[in-house]
Amino acid sequence: MTTGQPGTGKAQPSSAGPDAGKRPATASTTGSPTRPTGTSDADKTPASTTAATTADNPGRPPRSTDGAKPAPATNGRPTGASAATGDIEPGPAKDDTTKTGGTGKASDAAEVSGTAKTSDTAKTSGTAEASGTTPDVAGTDAPKRGWINRLTRRGKAAKGESAKAGTVNDGDPVKDGDTKADATKVDDAVKDGDTKADATKVDEPVKDGGTKDDATKTGGTAKNGKAGDADGPAQADGKTKPADPDRWEAFASAPEPKPSILTRSSLAVGRFLIHEWTLAALGALALAVLMTWPTLRYPRYTLPQDYWDPSLQAWQMAWSGHILLTDPAHLWQSNTFFPELWSFAFSDTLLGYAPAGMLGSGPEDAILRYNIMFVLAHALATFGAYALARQLGAGRIGAAVAGVTYTYAPWLLSQAGHLHVLSNGGIPLALAMLARGHGWSLRHGYRPEQRHDGWVYGGWLVAAWQLSLGFGIGLPFAYFLGGTVLVAVVLFVVRRLRTRQAVPFGRRLIVANVLGGVLFAGVGVLLAFPFFRVTELHPYAERTIDDVSIFSPPASGFVTAPAESRIWGGLHEGARAALPWHPEMTLLPGYVLYALALGGLFFSVWRLRHRLLLLAGVLVTMAFAMGTRFFDGTFTYVPLFEHVPGWSALRTPGRLMLWTTLLLGLLAAGAVTALTDRVRELTAQRIPSWPGPWLRMATLLPLLLVTVEGLNSTPHPVVPTQPAALRSAEGPLLVLPSSQNLDQHVMLWSTSGFPDVVNGGSGFTPRQLDDVRRVSQSFPNQTSVDYLRTLGVRTVVLLRDQVPGTPWEITIDAPVESLGITRQEVGDAVVYRL
Repeated sequence: MTTGQPGTGKAQPSSAGPDAGKRPATASTTGSPTRPTGTSDADKTPASTTAATTADNPGRPPRSTDGAKPAPATNGRPTGASAATGDIEPGPAKDDTTKTGGTGKASDAAEVSGTAKTSDTAKTSGTAEASGTTPDVAGTDAPKRGWINRLTRRGKAAKGESAKAGTVNDGDPVKDGDTKADATKVDDAVKDGDTKADATKVDEPVKDGGTKDDATKTGGTAKNGKAGDADGPAQADGKTKPADPDRWEAFASAPEPKPSILTRSSLAVGRFLIHEWTLAALGALALAVLMTWPTLRYPRYTLPQDYWDPSLQAWQMAWSGHILLTDPAHLWQSNTFFPELWSFAFSDTLLGYAPAGMLGSGPEDAILRYNIMFVLAHALATFGAYALARQLGAGRIGAAVAGVTYTYAPWLLSQAGHLHVLSNGGIPLALAMLARGHGWSLRHGYRPEQRHDGWVYGGWLVAAWQLSLGFGIGLPFAYFLGGTVLVAVVLFVVRRLRTRQAVPFGRRLIVANVLGGVLFAGVGVLLAFPFFRVTELHPYAERTIDDVSIFSPPASGFVTAPAESRIWGGLHEGARAALPWHPEMTLLPGYVLYALALGGLFFSVWRLRHRLLLLAGVLVTMAFAMGTRFFDGTFTYVPLFEHVPGWSALRTPGRLMLWTTLLLGLLAAGAVTALTDRVRELTAQRIPSWPGPWLRMATLLPLLLVTVEGLNSTPHPVVPTQPAALRSAEGPLLVLPSSQNLDQHVMLWSTSGFPDVVNGGSGFTPRQLDDVRRVSQSFPNQTSVDYLRTLGVRTVVLLRDQVPGTPWEITIDAPVESLGITRQEVGDAVVYRL
């Protein structure tokens, strides 16, 4: 095949080379190369097609009708195979490279004068050269589809317009009848003297006689007038037309509709409801309702375990809410123990529940409030222990085991009447928040990138709230926090001195701890001040080491369950009988918990040193919980009792078992987490994985066992009904008979208006109340009446149903006119007005 400049009459013969067998025959000297027999389609091309081609392409020679095409003049330039021999002028043409579908090579040499490039070698059978002529390919079959003519887009001439089609690489076989031209890359500029081969789409219809002109790349700059304007595709007459919109936009996916506010809110609520912490809180609440049943069956008339201490605590919540709404300055001067001062500090106050006390009024609402908080206290304890175990690195099931054992350990069933003991969920929750804020966990250590001062502030606030519920549980917690801070500071300094590098802590975290610690200490001081005032006014209220000895449990108490345990209560009846004061000495945390904690010493996700530290904590807290029974407390409880401020107020050392239970739960959580991790690995390795669900269900067995062991048979007695006389009685008043247990009912009944009453029950009995009870044994007589008037008492209510067996059984109907007082029957009570 010969290429050259049109009109010169000169032709360059194709030299023999590697592709000589595939090239057309050498052009004749007349400029008309002869097409091989059987490969020409000239007889299939009408004359009109040739004329049209000549008209559309004036720079090209007309096609002859006898099957021979004119030889374009070479003008002395080497082309075709001659270019391969090196006989070419400087500035060789670049190969055309296409990005879509592959890479197609261009002709060997291009004319600088702007003539169309002609392919030296055709890849496809019957391929068309850029000039529109038929290539002569030796050894190939005739094309089945005939001429591949110019492809039009929407019926327009596509001079300078790029076709979006795939291209073929050099040497790639092409099926018969398919012609793939080189496609140009978008936004590439056409260089001087280089023309891109026209790209045609496969299998699209072409017009007869149509030829593709050189196509410029979209957005590129056409040089030497060869390409159309960059603003749009160039037409044959040189005019430009704005580019059509991308045809593929019709196939693009529709944009996502913008969700409405209702949809976004629904999605946010859905994400919140399925969050782990939401599910943990709801699960803890549901479990608390079930495990404390039937507390909420008759919540306005019954109280768990007994109606003495729970009545006192129901009054405490009601009083704190009432006085904070009406006269906060007199918070500590309660309406009971009249005329004593600081009477609200005679026992733990549950002050942190004051917001609940602001709702409702009267005894029935007070009972309802107590039962609700009783259930919520169990839920918070479970959730707090779960959060702590998760923060330290336990898995979900392991953390659930820690939460259930911490809340429903059998020994805690004996404390069902002490809400201030059961309200311990703030301890693990505060520890979890503080650990989260400092980026520390037992499993992963200190991770500075997870620090957050907001969690630190929250942790100190929760700790202060826990302290406000009572010092019986809060005081050991306060000293634990103080010890933890001290140890952390020492370790920080030691690391700094040894490594010369400080642990990345951050100024904000230091400020959060300082402010949070000051807040916690300030709350502690404010709450402790009334209690110190009480000890000053009533020195006999202080505990002695002999009082502690009465309530100190022996070692057998750690394996003895209380009577309220549904599983072990009946079996341990004999063991309880051997204990001096079994309500505070039955300290069994659970046999399943013991077993899981023991397994956690050998198989756990915690490091060995952490397991040993947890074990040491368990043994130390057990020794302290024994009070004076562990070597007479010489090295444990007695030093704390004598030297630590406030510790002398703790007369029941067995309640320190709370810390033992928490540490045992963490050991168990490590073992269960290791078990679940191993099961997950085995399930992933099994082919087929049919044992997987059964193995995963087996990991729930520890959780099920500790839950069953925590089942209770706690009684729920009906609270005595408020006498009608107390609904309208004016204070200050005295209710007879008076005793420690009966006065706690009177405190609950006084929630109707909170009149001042002489009665009261607490951890100790003021001497003045003792005097009142002694003198009033002979009421009504002149001595008792005068004494009560001296105290400021104006009303005495004598309850008939409590009179049998007392001195008032005889004097209740005696005349009182000579005493200057009045007597009135109101329901089942007799009301005396002094």
